[in-house]
Amino acid sequence: MHIEVHVHGILNLCKGVALTQVENGLRKWLDYLDVETIAEARSTEQDEPGIVFHRPDRTLEICWSGEVGRNFVSRLQDALYELGPLTESASQIELTFYYEDGHDEYQLLFVGPSEESIHLAQRQRMIEDVASLLSRHFSQEEVVQVTDLVNVLFDHDLEKRKSAESEPDFQPSGGSLLHFRKKHLH
Repeated sequence: MHIEVHVHGILNLCKGVALTQVENGLRKWLDYLDVETIAEARSTEQDEPGIVFHRPDRTLEICWSGEVGRNFVSRLQDALYELGPLTESASQIELTFYYEDGHDEYQLLFVGPSEESIHLAQRQRMIEDVASLLSRHFSQEEVVQVTDLVNVLFDHDLEKRKSAESEPDFQPSGGSLLHFRKKHLH
């Protein structure tokens, strides 16, 4: 079953990162698309730039749509994981899947130079989402109470991760790279 997907986000890259490093990092995604370079990875939507490396700004802009199959997310996740060490800070990549039956699914992928930077980006996004949702119905004081609790939860989560990493048999799951949520866009 093929699905249309839109991938969107901007990655801030480290100083000195070259196009060849970016393309090597994205190799699993490029191989999935059966292309050699990011210039060949054109979006099916003509008004979208696709995947663009902006050397002067040290950014990788992704605004790409295409038809994909079931292995797409794992290939994209692997590619973004490879790009992580080339990034200066953590960023989010938004995926929107458009199914034939009319429903949409929204996912966020987080990529960054370290687990801590990814965790911080996830925390910031969660606080923004919760505050936005709650501010429609509650006062700023009440919203702050809840976002403070979200901060506590993220602190506990980080402590658990750190203690799990110190255990000898710990195998990282890569779960901090992905955050899923469903969102109906229409």
